[in-house]
Amino acid sequence: MSAVEQVRVRSFSWEDPAAMAQVASELSGLDYMRGISDGTQPPPPIAAMFGLSIPEIAVGRAVFAMEPAEWMYNPIGSVHGGVAAMLLDSCMGCAVHTTLEAGVGYTTTDLQVRYIRGMDASTGRVLAEGTVVHSGRRTATAEGRLFVQETGTLLAHATTGCVILR
Repeated sequence: MSAVEQVRVRSFSWEDPAAMAQVASELSGLDYMRGISDGTQPPPPIAAMFGLSIPEIAVGRAVFAMEPAEWMYNPIGSVHGGVAAMLLDSCMGCAVHTTLEAGVGYTTTDLQVRYIRGMDASTGRVLAEGTVVHSGRRTATAEGRLFVQETGTLLAHATTGCVILR
């Protein structure tokens, strides 16, 4: 079999992120995240690319879901560790977002990920759960866990710090 016959192709589509940011600035973080979760707001481009969904959202808590896939592999045949970091950063950041009023933003200042087990295309659906530890006027912190939905097997856990942008 030639290399050409082994080539795989992936494509995805997304909506205008500038328009999304405008809507996000007009809603509380919780309302905006609920909109993404229930489909009344479009997902951001990164969610479209990775096939992320948000099955659970509440004040100070966000759960993201994803199916690991072959196209996410690194050169040694497993899902790249950056995918786990992206999931954890996303769920923790969005947990922080749920605590913010309209017009207030945030950004990650630091991310510490501890990898426990790798993922591959046979892992099955994974969940990343982010929970706010501290939500202040200028900073927030959160912790996250990435695990296999079916078995509860822990894959990675993390902590983050965010600056609140008023």
